Amino acid sequence: MKKIIYLFFFILIHIQASFCQPVSFKQTSALLSKDILKNANEALLLKPITVTQQHSERSAGGVHDFFSEGDYWWPDSSNPSGPYIQKDGLTNPNNFTAHRLAMIRFSKLAGVCTSAFLLTKDTKYAKQVVTHLKAWFIDTATLMNPSLLYAQAIKGRFTGRGVGIIDMIQMMEVAQSVRVLEKYDQITPADLKIIKNWFSHYLTWVNTHQYGIDEREAKNNHGTCWTMQVAVFAKLVNDTTLLDYCKNRFKTVLLPNQLDKNGSFPLELKRTKPFGYSIFNLDAMVTLAHVLSDNDDNLFTTETSYHSTLQNAIDFLYPYVNDKNTWPFNKDVMYWNEWPVAQPFLLFGAKAYQQQSWYTLWEKLDHFPKTEEVIRNLPIRNPLIWLDNK
Repeated sequence: MKKIIYLFFFILIHIQASFCQPVSFKQTSALLSKDILKNANEALLLKPITVTQQHSERSAGGVHDFFSEGDYWWPDSSNPSGPYIQKDGLTNPNNFTAHRLAMIRFSKLAGVCTSAFLLTKDTKYAKQVVTHLKAWFIDTATLMNPSLLYAQAIKGRFTGRGVGIIDMIQMMEVAQSVRVLEKYDQITPADLKIIKNWFSHYLTWVNTHQYGIDEREAKNNHGTCWTMQVAVFAKLVNDTTLLDYCKNRFKTVLLPNQLDKNGSFPLELKRTKPFGYSIFNLDAMVTLAHVLSDNDDNLFTTETSYHSTLQNAIDFLYPYVNDKNTWPFNKDVMYWNEWPVAQPFLLFGAKAYQQQSWYTLWEKLDHFPKTEEVIRNLPIRNPLIWLDNK
């Protein structure tokens, strides 16, 4: 009888360990390495493109200032020369997006080349990242100013808005790549100091300018993404005060005010793209918990007043990501067919809660989407740089 009991516990422990095993650098790199190296080798041929290479006559900023326009704002057919009008959920393809696309290009290159370096330890990949880092943060002829004063402007209405700060989530994998390359001594101390100083200046701006304050107080995914980007950048510059602030905001503001008892995000479900926005906000919430959690403070165990956690949020959305034909709410007005892809909430959630089914679904989904709108709303594209345990 004792042998049977021991055998039972041995099998149970083995099964539990098997749930943890796939969510590791080794297993994930085995899945993605071929595509990573292919994309990284293509990225080795790319020259830096920063905000200084294109300028819009509608921008109120200078050549070094990031500029973008609100996606859902269009010319008024009844007053073509007047202020733009809103069409929520419908993207105007003629708005200026060159700076955002340049930032996404930078983020993709930094993430994939850093991933390739982790796989091969070939310094050519690290050197390519550093070349682009210098162009964006160090070279006075091409660098970007550390603020988003002119993001998501609206013709005839605003030269910039707080909601534009969400564009800066594209810099998160850049910052994480810097952290990885710093660990492996692939950036000189002099360059590293300037890069970290740039992010410190941005953190000061986004915490003190009214645009940043407005975005921080947003009730939906914008507030989540403000905290997520601040946490990632604060980790790079080792700002423990801001890191503690982000942890507290997650626990006392974001999760309790956004997560419903059934695991949904009601404010996202009210949008014209409820499926995409629900996925996007859950990705941001789970990424934030992944970035901020440590041995002393695990945000994945944070409960609301009605005892809901991020696990309930993933449980709610998982069936619809697995089969979106079962989605009981309105379909998104745009990009319904393009979602889901390999969402980071599945990967980080599987790691945190030891859920094999979530990881299995993540494995099956598209890890390298081509649609610009999907890429833009998937700032975590290179899992290896977030799973490296050196």
